[in-house]
Amino acid sequence: MSEARRYQQLRSHFSYLKLDNAAEALPRILDQARAENLSMTAALERLLEIEVNATEERRLAGRLRFACLPDPWTLADFDFAAQPGVDEKLIRDLATLRFLDDASNVLFVGPPGVGKTMLATALARGTAEAGNRVYFTTAADLAARCHKAAVEGRWATCMRFFAGPKLLVIDELGYLPLPGDGASALFQVINQRYLKSSTILTTNVGIADWATAFGDATVAAAMLDRLLHRATVVGIDGPSYRLRSHQSTSDKLRKAVNAHVS
Repeated sequence: MSEARRYQQLRSHFSYLKLDNAAEALPRILDQARAENLSMTAALERLLEIEVNATEERRLAGRLRFACLPDPWTLADFDFAAQPGVDEKLIRDLATLRFLDDASNVLFVGPPGVGKTMLATALARGTAEAGNRVYFTTAADLAARCHKAAVEGRWATCMRFFAGPKLLVIDELGYLPLPGDGASALFQVINQRYLKSSTILTTNVGIADWATAFGDATVAAAMLDRLLHRATVVGIDGPSYRLRSHQSTSDKLRKAVNAHVS
């Protein structure tokens, strides 16, 4: 078999196996092999590394689409200096994702605007990048989805969906009133995940006030019992991170306008 025919046959094999990135990189890798006098093993490793990296990128993109994160925030985007109410050392430890190993939970508790959602999103993205399935929802949307599933006879399917991800983020608990069966639905989701998978929850309601906020002391107590059994509670009592960001943007615009006028 001639070298030209062998080369075309190799590309055909890649195409048949759907190794499109390796097929595209083949000419470049062959040139590198000649220029650097690479062994067959070294050249093959480089070629397959390209395909593996491309496959991982596609899988990550799929996990991020499924996750429905509100923004592409990472921990590097969070300005710890701007929010002294956050324990940076604790957040860095959570970012190792060790809490996923024993299905521990994380509760971010604090007033609006202090960075709870941003931190939860950053941890969720890190979890997805580590190869795990993640899903992000608000408490109100979760309750509405569960209610609709119950009405349509899909309750078991809905519970399996929320039980599935390695990490479930429930954002904004307490911001909007839950429907009549909302607290019960939230408890059922948390109970499904108890000791099996991790949940991150953000809320502006202090733990001591859950019974009053959700209108059912029994359900609130049962929910907290499961959430806090293995949990890290991150209380944030500092200035509004969001308002500080808005103020910084306004100051920059004002300076730019003043400079233009002068």
